[in-house]
Amino acid sequence: MQSTLSRKTVLLVGASRGLGFAMVEEYLKRGYQVIATGRAASTEKLQHVAEASAGALEVETVDITIPEQIAALRTRLADRRIDVLFVNAGVVNDDRETIADVSTGEFVRVMVTNSLSPMRVIEAFQDLVPPTGTIGVMSSGQGSITNATNANYEVYRGSKAALNMFMRTFAARSAGYPRSLLIMAPGWVQTDMGGPAARLTIEESIPSLVNTIEAYEGRSGLHYLDYLGRTVPW
Repeated sequence: MQSTLSRKTVLLVGASRGLGFAMVEEYLKRGYQVIATGRAASTEKLQHVAEASAGALEVETVDITIPEQIAALRTRLADRRIDVLFVNAGVVNDDRETIADVSTGEFVRVMVTNSLSPMRVIEAFQDLVPPTGTIGVMSSGQGSITNATNANYEVYRGSKAALNMFMRTFAARSAGYPRSLLIMAPGWVQTDMGGPAARLTIEESIPSLVNTIEAYEGRSGLHYLDYLGRTVPW
């Protein structure tokens, strides 16, 4: 077994359920040291996995919509090297709501959680990622403006398009940035968010998504990719 010092470390933010939890399990299978986060009331499943992981999984609590909690987590992890920083946290609103009738409060909740907060995490933790490391966010094919040919999921789509833009401007003001920057689209997956009618199972999406993340290690610049490594149009 690899020692903790020789393993690569991945920090998965928003990993208490769904795709994030599946990423935890996948990275553990591949021998990584995993730091996984969830909100304070949502980490029970992660704690059970951690107890059986022989120290390979560490569980932290953070609500990334609260800047003070991001700062506190950054302080706790200040001496760590993070080879892969991946922010998965996200929420949806009622799919029936259009931009015309969503409440201001609900719009703000989705945008802050899906767009602003992931970037706050990246800004706070980027200096812990070495030049050979990777920084990624879980976006969606729904965030593609080119592919927006119907009117479904308007608010969610807008939040992911905004996240994509913020990643693009982050890359633009980091000229010469050596790290790989990834915007990942996992496909429509059968989770609590994706619903039972989704086209993909978690087992069909997440191992391939992690394969793609690993394949882009050391490839600098910003890449908008689906779980199979195909480029998604902006």
